[in-house]
Amino acid sequence: MARVKTGFTRRRRHKKILKITKGQYGTKSKLFRRANEAMLKSLWYSYRDRRVRRRELRKLWIARINAAARLNGTTYSRLIHGLKQANIDLNRKMLADIAVRDPNAFKAVVEQAQAAV
Repeated sequence: MARVKTGFTRRRRHKKILKITKGQYGTKSKLFRRANEAMLKSLWYSYRDRRVRRRELRKLWIARINAAARLNGTTYSRLIHGLKQANIDLNRKMLADIAVRDPNAFKAVVEQAQAAV
């Protein structure tokens, strides 16, 4: 078989990687090998941090719900227990949004949860 040189294919692959790492510092955006390492690391970080972001948002929602629940004379854990007893299916994101935007509606939810316990 004839020998195949990788000129066009290799150049196209290198250009693609260098385009991805364009804004990075120093050799991470200039040299292919360093750029490839930086790109792999950045893709790994973005994958990992999508999960971390969900974790942090859940913590924020819980903190907001707890603060609003304490203003209404209960705690977060008692509120969640009461919601489960009352068969009220509101996720933490929606509860936190209601707590911040509509305190009166949140108060009504808290009263229903307390009544169910």
